[in-house]
Amino acid sequence: MSETQLNITSMINPHFYKLWRTKKPYVVAKGGRGSFKSSTISLKLVMMMKKQAQLGHKANVICIRENTVNLRDSVYGQIVWALDMLHMTNEFSYAVSPMRITHKSSGSTFYFYGGDKPEKLKSNTVRNVIAVWYEEAANFKSAEVFDQTNPTFIRQQSPFVNQVQIFYSYNPPRNPYSWINKWVETVRNDDDYLIDHSTYLDDELNITNKQQLKLIEAYKNNDRELYRYLYLGEAVGLGTNIYNMTLFHPLKSLPDDEYLVNIYFSQDSGQQVSATTESCYGLTNAGKVILLNTYYYSPVGKSNKKAPSDIAKDLHEVEHQWIRQWGMNPWKKTADSATSDFALDHEMFKEYPEDGRYHHVAKTEKTKMIDNVQNLLGTGRFYYLDIPENEIFIKEHQQYRWDDKTIQSDKPKVIKENDHTCDAFMYLIMDNLVDFGLKW
Repeated sequence: MSETQLNITSMINPHFYKLWRTKKPYVVAKGGRGSFKSSTISLKLVMMMKKQAQLGHKANVICIRENTVNLRDSVYGQIVWALDMLHMTNEFSYAVSPMRITHKSSGSTFYFYGGDKPEKLKSNTVRNVIAVWYEEAANFKSAEVFDQTNPTFIRQQSPFVNQVQIFYSYNPPRNPYSWINKWVETVRNDDDYLIDHSTYLDDELNITNKQQLKLIEAYKNNDRELYRYLYLGEAVGLGTNIYNMTLFHPLKSLPDDEYLVNIYFSQDSGQQVSATTESCYGLTNAGKVILLNTYYYSPVGKSNKKAPSDIAKDLHEVEHQWIRQWGMNPWKKTADSATSDFALDHEMFKEYPEDGRYHHVAKTEKTKMIDNVQNLLGTGRFYYLDIPENEIFIKEHQQYRWDDKTIQSDKPKVIKENDHTCDAFMYLIMDNLVDFGLKW
C-alpha cells in the first residue's frame, strides 16, 4: 500500500468505504452537519483526477453550487482543502476569474459553476469529464436542474472512463415535502443510485474536535428536534409554531460577569401600510446575543399616520438614546434590501447623514432565514431584557406561524401578519452570522 493510500485510510471514516468504492454512476450523500460527507467527496474527486493524470490522461471534474456567489467559500475551498490534505497543493494552479483549479502537468481541471446561470451549464464545452459534484444539492430549485444538466456533461465523457460519476451532497431540509426529500425517495430503488446517510456519530476516526462536540451537545440539550434536523439529518417536519419560545431567555439586567463587546441595530420598515420596527441587540464577551430594546410604530387604525420624516426623527432619536445608554456606536446597522427603495431610508440619510446608512441584506427563501434564527436559538445563547419595549418582539414571535395550508408543500409560507420584529431579527442574524458564531 502506498503512502497516499495510507493517508487516505486515515482520512476516510469506515462509514464511507462503500461510497468510496462504489461503481454506481449516481452517488447521493445526505445527512447531518459534521458528518464529513463533503470532505469525503472532495478527496474522492481529487484521487479520481490523480489516477487519470498519472496515466497521462486529461480528466476534468465539474463542481456546481446553486449560486455563483457561494462557490469560492464552499466547494472551491473544499477542493483546495482536499489537495492540501493529500500534499498535492503545488501540483495545481488556482484561478478565481474564471474559477478553476488546474493540474499543471496534465491540464486536468476542476471547473466551478453556479446553478443560477443554467445557460453556462447547458452550453458546456468542457470535454474529458470524469465526474460532476452538486454540493448543497438541496439548495437548487428542483430536480429539473439535474435532469437538464447531467446529459450535457455525460455527453462530454472522457474516453478513458466507463462513465461520468455524479455526486450529490446535502443536508436534508426539515420539511419532508421539500422537493429533494421527495426526489431521493423516487430514486431510492434505482440500481444506478447509491444513497448514503451519515451523521457526526459515524466519526470513528475522532476527527470532530471537542469544541464542535460541545456545540452539538448544546443543541441536543436545548432543542432536541432542532438537533435531530441539524445533526442527525432527519426531516423532522415544520409543525405550525415556528419557534420554540422556551429558547427565548428573559433577563432582568445584563449578566454581572459579562460585558457587551458590540451592539447592533436591525430594522424592518413598512411605512404607511404596516409597522416599522427597529431593535438594538448586544453581543457579550461570552457569546450571548441579547435583545436590549425595541422601537415599534404601527399606522394601523390611526387616522393621522406618521410621515416618513416623523419616523426618521423617531429612529434618529432612539438610536442615539441606545448609543448613550450602552456607551458605544453600533457595529452594524441592518435593514431589508427592499428598504432602500422606501422613502424612509432616503429621508433618514438626507436629514441625518451623520448616522450612516443601513447595510441592506438580500432576502433569501423564508425557510433559510428562519433556519438561521433557529440555529442561534438552538445554541441556547439568545436572551432579551424583560422590559415593556421588548414585549412586542416576544408577542410577535409567539404568534409567528406557518400557514397550515402550505405545510405539506415544497414551499411552505408563513402567515404574514404582525411579523415585523420577526423579519428584523432574521435580517440581523443573516447579516452577522460570523459575529454570532453561526458561520466560520
